[in-house]
Amino acid sequence: MNDTPQYYGTISRLLHWLMALGFAFMAVIAALFATDDKYYSLMDYHKLTGYFLFILFWVRLAWACANRSRRPHNDLAARLGHAALYVLMFAVPFIGLLRQYGNARGPLEFGGMTLLPAAAEKITWMTELGGAAHGKLGWLLFALAAGHILMAVLHQIQGKKILNRMAGPRR
Repeated sequence: MNDTPQYYGTISRLLHWLMALGFAFMAVIAALFATDDKYYSLMDYHKLTGYFLFILFWVRLAWACANRSRRPHNDLAARLGHAALYVLMFAVPFIGLLRQYGNARGPLEFGGMTLLPAAAEKITWMTELGGAAHGKLGWLLFALAAGHILMAVLHQIQGKKILNRMAGPRR
């Protein structure tokens, strides 16, 4: 269950792949928004997924900190890349949630529960920050994730077995 110097444990793997699927889903929705306004009906799914990714970020960060001394070693470039991914996995949904709150159009709800209330009045700086940064940082996150995948595959081809740490058998 815990991480080891050779492999990431079950919980780390689960959190990694849940977030990978969530952010991939977000990328598909964002790409659809960019191509045709008819896909705007997917916005509620985009917001809910962003909310749950923000919660998962905190769980993943806490788990990573708790396992810090047991995790596989990464070189400086990988550590910097992972740090950038973590910053963006926080910033992108956080800025999106700020915009959701500040637009005062209504709460974010799921299953009849209010997950995030709406402001009583529009808060301009929140909506402007969201409009200016959320999408751009989101695409930067997806580009960084693509680089992360590319480097993992490249290292695997070079025989370094990096993919086995997160996806392979644990022996």
